[in-house]
Formats: sequence, structure tokens, C-alpha cells
Amino acid sequence: MPRIVETIVTTANAKGEVHIAPLGLIEEGARWIIAPFKPSKTLDNLRENPFAAASHTDDVRVFAGCVTGRKTWPLVPLPAIKGGRLADCVSHWELKVENVVEDQRRPRFACAIVHRETHKPWEGFNRAQAAVLELAVLTTRLGMLPPEKIENELKYLEIAISKTAGPREEEAWSWLMEKIAAWRQAMFDEAAGKS
Repeated sequence: MPRIVETIVTTANAKGEVHIAPLGLIEEGARWIIAPFKPSKTLDNLRENPFAAASHTDDVRVFAGCVTGRKTWPLVPLPAIKGGRLADCVSHWELKVENVVEDQRRPRFACAIVHRETHKPWEGFNRAQAAVLELAVLTTRLGMLPPEKIENELKYLEIAISKTAGPREEEAWSWLMEKIAAWRQAMFDEAAGKS
């Protein structure tokens, strides 16, 4: 099983407009794979401008925000490639696409790191931050996973939030729970419409 690093990926289109998306980068030897789903702005941007930045952040609100429609986060320019990275990140990598393997669902862009910087010390995630990351990933799979799996995962993740969350984690969790509540309501409405 390959190592996957959850990060915030920024890509720019040909006009230089930056798009922010949470993605898991897949380690493959000396390269990192970006595998965006079709259709997506990340995919379009990589085709127009074959570069990306991976911002490694300790603020899990960015992950939760991106999957709940809150995609405006402060950016700064990059030194080696066109685009931007998160202003508040622990470190970042600048990536150049070297190869593309096409796929009907998720093309794979094999990237080399052309520049990397560390911006502040990494203190690690607490359990609540890890729970927010897991729930952010889970909310992107609401239409793909059985409802029982989602509810069981949610019950487990709630334990870490109740024991170790600070204000940032609580805010991020609340955004994700709004999305879960809307999903639950849609499921209820659909079930009511069928009966």
C-alpha cells in the first residue's frame, strides 16, 4: 500500500487563477501522484499548466472549509513555479508534472518536487485534528459509501473531538457536521418520497 500525504493542493490555470483543493498525494518512488477525479478544476488546471503546490498545513479548518465550500484562504506567490501556496502552512512543495497516465475516472499526474521550503516548526496533529481530516475525507464520499459505514465512522471520530478539540477543530467539525446534516436530510427526504 502506498503512503498518502493529505495536503492542500493549489493549481493555476493559464491565466494564473489559483484553485485550492484538499487532496491526498500518493508516494510512488521519487515522485508524488496527483489523481484528481473527473471532472474537477484541479484536473483542468493541471492540463493547462502542469505545475502544482502542496501546502502542508496544521490548520484543519482549511481541509474542512474546502470540502464545505469555504475555499477562500490567504495565498502567497511561489518562488519556483506560477501559482500560489497557503500563506499559513508548515511547509510546501512545488511540483512539476513529468508524466500523465490517463484514466476514465482519475487520471494520475506523476510529479517531481522542484522546490521545497519549511516555514515554521511542525508540532504534529492531535486526535481532534486527525478526526477532522478523516471526516473531511468521509464527507467527500457521502454518495459513494453505505450510510451505515458513514454513521459508524462518525461515532468513532466524535470521541476524539469531544476529548481533544480546540476552537479551530470545533469550528472545522461544525462545518463538516452541517454537510452531514444536509446529507442526512436529503436521505430522509428521499426515503419519505419513496414511501
